Amino acid sequence: MNPPADANPFLLGHAQSTHWEKAAEQCLQQIGYVPPEANLGFLYLTDTYADLTPEILDFFRTETGVEHWIGTVGVAICATGKEYYQSSAMAAMIASLPDDGFRLLPFYNRAADRLPGGWGDWLAGSGRHLAVVHGDPSNGNIPVLLKQLADELPGGRLVGGLTSSHGGHPQIAGDVVDGGLSGAVFNDRVPMVTALTQGCAQIGTSHRVTSCEQNIINSLDDQPALDVFKEDIGEILARDLNRAAGYIFAGMPVEDSDGSDYLVRNLLGIDTHGKRIAIGDMVTPGQQVQFCRRDGASAWQDLQRMVDELKQRIDGPPRGALYFSCLGRGRELFGDESGELGFLRRELGDVPLVGFFANGEISGRRLYGYTGVLTLFL
Repeated sequence: MNPPADANPFLLGHAQSTHWEKAAEQCLQQIGYVPPEANLGFLYLTDTYADLTPEILDFFRTETGVEHWIGTVGVAICATGKEYYQSSAMAAMIASLPDDGFRLLPFYNRAADRLPGGWGDWLAGSGRHLAVVHGDPSNGNIPVLLKQLADELPGGRLVGGLTSSHGGHPQIAGDVVDGGLSGAVFNDRVPMVTALTQGCAQIGTSHRVTSCEQNIINSLDDQPALDVFKEDIGEILARDLNRAAGYIFAGMPVEDSDGSDYLVRNLLGIDTHGKRIAIGDMVTPGQQVQFCRRDGASAWQDLQRMVDELKQRIDGPPRGALYFSCLGRGRELFGDESGELGFLRRELGDVPLVGFFANGEISGRRLYGYTGVLTLFL
């Protein structure tokens, strides 16, 4: 079969079926002709296929002739304009990239780990590196590993997400691995841009932690933490704090940012007698905290902002895309009809896109929550 005259270097197929062989065949039919220069595949599977990941990977490697693959499983996955929930589904995207434009990162899961040997000259040849990585949520050292990996890469930046699954947490990086970080590192021979969208909107002003114990905040700005919290969220919610659960969160501003970048952490408990609040992260005296709300309107607004900013950074339509969204986004904020991915399709066009809904999202060098991370190949 000859390639089409206007062949895109990124080829996409996605399908659902209780029989993985049928879904994989449908993906191959959509992908069509795979040119000999195709050299990297992205494969995302819903977690019902988790135990079958080795067989599915072998099938795609054999049928396409593409040796290098990265990916993982998710409770839900996504493709161009489509979200797959509560079904057996897969999405595969094949790319033709410069051979010296990327390297697979097969295993990175301990503080003593280093990049594979022989990467020195390759890393020295570029001042910018972007790693697409998947992380095992059972590894409590992931935040440390993200910073370590970013530091090891000249001009290093990371994107990706933590595997989400009701069972095992397999990742694909050449072979099937688990336990830490894995994926691929790209240099500046593969032009890429990336951005992050928050699922929350900040309310009130930023406050300084003036007394705390581990994850419990006793006071903010030298005032009882609960009093400050009530003032920020408003009288209606303050009268019924149970209504604030799942709606109000703590935002931890990211250092060296303009204040718009922040890590969202859950509120774990409220002590009405001691006027203290507990959040899902450790805090230290002097740290800044800002409360934020999570709702559909805020999420839509920030999703539009992210796409508009990315459009200003590119000269033409992207060739391919990756999207990593939080399990708490998707249909929870944008509706059941693939609203989040449908929006990206309307804004970007029919760009080949794959990704999954993660148990935590990776951007820069940090682990986020309730966010979407969009990466475009130019």
